[in-house]
Amino acid sequence: MIELSNLSKRVGAFSLTGVNLKVRRGEYLVVLGPTGSGKTLLLDLIIGRLNPDGGRILLAGKDVTHTPPEERNIGIVYQECLLFPHLSVSENIRFGLKSQKLPGDETNRRFDGIVDLLNIRHLAGRNPQTLSGGEKQRVALARALVIRPEVLLLDETLASLDPNTRRELADELKLIHRRLETTTIHVTHNFEEALTLADRIAVMQQGGIVQIGPPGDIFRTPQSEFVATFTGAENLFEGLSNVKEGLAEISVRNGAPEHAIRICSATQKEGKVWVAFRPEDVLISREQIKTSARNCYRGKIRSISDNGIVTKVMVDVGIPIKSLVTRRSFQDLSLEINSDVYISFKATEVHVF
Repeated sequence: MIELSNLSKRVGAFSLTGVNLKVRRGEYLVVLGPTGSGKTLLLDLIIGRLNPDGGRILLAGKDVTHTPPEERNIGIVYQECLLFPHLSVSENIRFGLKSQKLPGDETNRRFDGIVDLLNIRHLAGRNPQTLSGGEKQRVALARALVIRPEVLLLDETLASLDPNTRRELADELKLIHRRLETTTIHVTHNFEEALTLADRIAVMQQGGIVQIGPPGDIFRTPQSEFVATFTGAENLFEGLSNVKEGLAEISVRNGAPEHAIRICSATQKEGKVWVAFRPEDVLISREQIKTSARNCYRGKIRSISDNGIVTKVMVDVGIPIKSLVTRRSFQDLSLEINSDVYISFKATEVHVF
């Protein structure tokens, strides 16, 4: 549906370099990356606010690299929610339809359909300045979708909303996408949004796409230290891998050699490697765990961080390993700093790259 081929753009000291990306028709692609990685610049090139220094942009097979924005049939919703303050909600939504020069009955059909889909008909006569943040974003979405764009771009659209409204609108976006099947590119740095919405995720770092794939692949099988760190694989170590009988033993050290431990992984990679596994995959117990898991260690709790729903516990087993436990489990286990505990995690949960 949309294809970026070797796209590049320099703005001041920052460069977007050699970006290649194919987004399938009807796909919901999330571009995930930290602030300053080039996410918004990428959208500015796709919609035509900026021209690239090199490369091409194809939309439905047509080269639109230098086509004016108004001729690309692309809708966009920004974080700032740029509604026209002098127009009513109804006039804001109908604004884009004027340029399409549709018959009045078709304009009314589209308007009725989109306000009912987003459940905002009751806001039609209101002024945008009287709306809440969530209401403004629903109106902005309606204005972008009513023109039936070939591609919808969302630039940190949910970032300025409170957590409850953000979750509600993310769920609505998922339902809207399922209903309309509009090809969507959504940029964010929020993991929850990415996991909720994405068919695929493209991770950006310093002006380039460093990994792309389904959400499960991005979060569980990172291909670089940056992706592992950014997506929250907090247990990340360098080690030396030795494969025996189809299972790798990876020697991981934290300072002196006597602090080395061996981590088992279902990998065939040998030599110097990175080891990554997620804290939610690490089980913790007061007693030695009866389990088939290959990785079982005894250690002491060195830090505890209460995150509300879950508690993060760091256990020193020769290397610092983090575990996430529910609040109920934390209380039942009576975990405290310097408590002796046992941890375990499966070899299949250990990703090696």
